[in-house]
Amino acid sequence: MEVQNKKWDMKKFSEMRQEVLNQWPTGKEVDFKEAVRYHQNLPKNQIMTNKLREAAAKNNTLIQPRAGVALLDEHIELLRFLRQKGKADVLPTTIDSYTRQNRYEEAEKGIRESEKAGRSLLNGFPAVNYGVKKCRKVIESVDCPVQVRHGTPDARLLAEITLAGGFTDFEGGGISYNVPYAKKISIEQSIYYWQYVDRLVGIYEENGISLNREPFGPLTGTLVPPCISHSIGIIEGLLAAEQGVRNITLGYGQCGNLIQDVAAVATLKELSAEYLKDYNVMITTAFHQWMGGFPQDEAQAFGVISWGAATAALSKATKVIVKTPHEAFGVPTKEANAEGLKATRQVINMLKDQKMISSEELEKEKEIIKRETRQILSKVYELGEGDWAKGAVRAFEAGVLDVPFAPSQFNAGKILPARDNSGAVRFLNFGSNPFDDEIKEFHKRKLAERAKAENREVSFQMVIDDIYAIGQGMLVGRMDSKIA
Repeated sequence: MEVQNKKWDMKKFSEMRQEVLNQWPTGKEVDFKEAVRYHQNLPKNQIMTNKLREAAAKNNTLIQPRAGVALLDEHIELLRFLRQKGKADVLPTTIDSYTRQNRYEEAEKGIRESEKAGRSLLNGFPAVNYGVKKCRKVIESVDCPVQVRHGTPDARLLAEITLAGGFTDFEGGGISYNVPYAKKISIEQSIYYWQYVDRLVGIYEENGISLNREPFGPLTGTLVPPCISHSIGIIEGLLAAEQGVRNITLGYGQCGNLIQDVAAVATLKELSAEYLKDYNVMITTAFHQWMGGFPQDEAQAFGVISWGAATAALSKATKVIVKTPHEAFGVPTKEANAEGLKATRQVINMLKDQKMISSEELEKEKEIIKRETRQILSKVYELGEGDWAKGAVRAFEAGVLDVPFAPSQFNAGKILPARDNSGAVRFLNFGSNPFDDEIKEFHKRKLAERAKAENREVSFQMVIDDIYAIGQGMLVGRMDSKIA
């Protein structure tokens, strides 16, 4: 099988649809025409595209948590709490790990055991098992849009049930929900599965129902250079738009250096508009607070959260995905989740009328990110002979697309990032990235400056130190400045 970036016809889609809906009994609850009518009757304040459009027009940054538990009533209670006490603008439904792996029987067992225990024993909401009607109970229990968040290489049935259930935003993509999450699923296969998801969203659009799609920007979430996440996000945006998606939120995971992060969000907006100019799409942005290791101390954790909030506000991202002070310990309490939201809200409110001051350093950073991203995308396009789907598959085979620290066996894993002396993420090892000599020299020079400042060699030890640095109370993993 070789995937193509070509809009699926209804015959191809319909043939696969029967197979998809038969994967689990709740698939029988999906009635597309009835689902369209349900969406038509949703209040405007529950439609994600309306909320995003308004925020983008006003340069406001929406706040959104992560949240999902096994029991329906408990999940509804959690979302209401985060809306009322945490003052979240939009809400998530995070899907459990069994559902992400299409292991619905085990998810069903998890629901039953959770019922017996009287508390959630799954790390998310098993939407497929609950089916359309129970998903609608979630939607009808709150007064704002709700997004499906997960990490599923094959999300076809999940998309069918949750979209029919009234969710108006669906996260993920054939690369971003494969390479960081799965080991043995080919890029080709997951892109194919996600073409189905995007075509489904496109069919809803063709029937007058506005839905949002959000590729997962942070990828592995640790020291991912902006050009890598930008390239993959833009490719997933192009693949989605080809299938008829008209509303796309492209994400970026915080790296930690303010200049680089603000430059990254700005260039993501510029580059996505450039590459998707032939499609009639609304593009918005999501900024993810630090996705790597967190301090165990709550006060320090709030420091990390607030730094992410400040960066989101100054970058004018359309929304920010919020972390919690219990990040280092696993699934947070609803109270801790709300505290993260409130801390983020405070910072965003204080900074919403302020702008990042333009500087030579900021402009240089924007320029380097744009050059790197264009060089990667140009090579992907060349490898695909003008086809972005083929190009993505071949680019991973060639190591041109390469995500740091990803588990996928279809990912080269040769790229190594490390921080420079100011904490910006640079390339220690370029792998097979198609950068010109000038860009490569720039990265080497930046890492050499740090090495000189720390009186040590540029080495893999820097990578290790940087991975653990924020959890230890700093940004750059220096040998002599750890804070207990």
